[in-house]
Amino acid sequence: MKPPDLFPDLPRTAVAVVFFRPSSEQVARIVARFAGRMPVFVYDNGGIPPEALVRLRQAQGLTLLGEGRNGGIAAALNALAEAAAAAGFPRLFLLDQDADAGIETVRALSLALDRAAGAEPPPAVVGPAPAPNPGHKAPRYPARPDVGPRGGLMPVEFLATSGSLVDLAAFAQVGPFREDFFIDAVDLEWCFRAWARGWSCWMDPGTAIPHSVGRGTIRARFLPVAMPDQPLFRMAVYVRNTAYGWRLPHVPARWKRRQIAYLPLQIGLYWARHRFSPRVLGRLLTALAQGLAGRLGRPADAPP
Repeated sequence: MKPPDLFPDLPRTAVAVVFFRPSSEQVARIVARFAGRMPVFVYDNGGIPPEALVRLRQAQGLTLLGEGRNGGIAAALNALAEAAAAAGFPRLFLLDQDADAGIETVRALSLALDRAAGAEPPPAVVGPAPAPNPGHKAPRYPARPDVGPRGGLMPVEFLATSGSLVDLAAFAQVGPFREDFFIDAVDLEWCFRAWARGWSCWMDPGTAIPHSVGRGTIRARFLPVAMPDQPLFRMAVYVRNTAYGWRLPHVPARWKRRQIAYLPLQIGLYWARHRFSPRVLGRLLTALAQGLAGRLGRPADAPP
């Protein structure tokens, strides 16, 4: 018997999930929370356990996309947005496999997006506040200057994709996520582009979910600075994409100045964490040069 629709006020909102090397438990959690209750689009970016793939294929109301190859988060999100829009859904709730969210989160954000509907510029996305997650550095979403709060929501420069509710009509106007970024800073660049093209991004302080970025946190010994500890290829892509962002006219100068000051410190902290390895420093400096030169795309050392 089909489970009851817990929230009949969400008949045209779909859930989109990107999986990359998830555990069977992570897949089971997504299926249990959403399948049969809301339309679900899943993208297989590779590494889904065989028994979990069977669960996905058998789940009610779930559409499985992707060929099991890691094409990067941006390409996966774009494919999910395209599929949901083609199916007639005006809103899409984005999740990664680590996010701890359920239908209640979708409903809260849907109501938040309704409250932001009269804002100028109009809203493209609304997302939750970052909740504390032990062992991980919570992201921070800087307030957007010169735009006031609305309906208890805060205008922010950018949001993480995971946990965000996207208006797909706005997405069509802003354009897709940059697939040549591959993974890091994809959401940041898109939100700055949204603002530049006459749309807005909002955070709902009354809704919060934890985020798990990286394997832990790197902290400076003598400064109040912390950053996620990530695999080398991820850190290199972050460095590359951040440097490339300095070339983009829609990224505000205030953010560029901040990152120009902050990125060398991050590189130094990461290098120190890896015992001042020449290989690590060389990889990060190469990534910096690639970003400044505009050489993007899939990293050679990205996992398949």
